[in-house]
This record gives sequence, structure tokens and C-alpha cells, in this order.
Amino acid sequence: MLRSGTSVAAHVRETSRARSNDEFVSKLGGALQEADETQLWLELLREDCSIPSEQTMPHERESGELIAIMTTMVNRTKEK
Repeated sequence: MLRSGTSVAAHVRETSRARSNDEFVSKLGGALQEADETQLWLELLREDCSIPSEQTMPHERESGELIAIMTTMVNRTKEK
């Protein structure tokens, strides 16, 4: 989870240096994949490792919000 969670930030940072809309979408797509993986690990902690939901759900909600924001960014960029 540490790897995928920190990889989101690295991918998002790379988008600031994108040379084209296609490159921006590609880098943000990588961030989306890592955010989705992080959300999976959070779900597994809750469902399979008996970590109380009050400890995981705030992070699951936040990761869902970030995924929604990045998805909107990708879709709007593709429309250009």
C-alpha cells in the first residue's frame, strides 16, 4: 500500500511536466491505476484483515474522491 499510495503522488507530479495533452492523460492514467490499487489494499485490510472500518473508511472515501477528480481531469482533457 505504501508503494501504490506514494506512486499516486509521483505520477501526479509528473503531469506538471507533460509536454502534450496525450502525455498528461497518460501520466494521470498511471496515477489513477495506482490510486485504484491503493483503494483495493484499503478494502482488503478492512474485509480480510479485520481492520475496523472506522480506520479505513475515511481513507477509502478520500481515495474515491481523488479517483473521481482525476477521472474528470482525464475526460475533460480528452475532450479538447
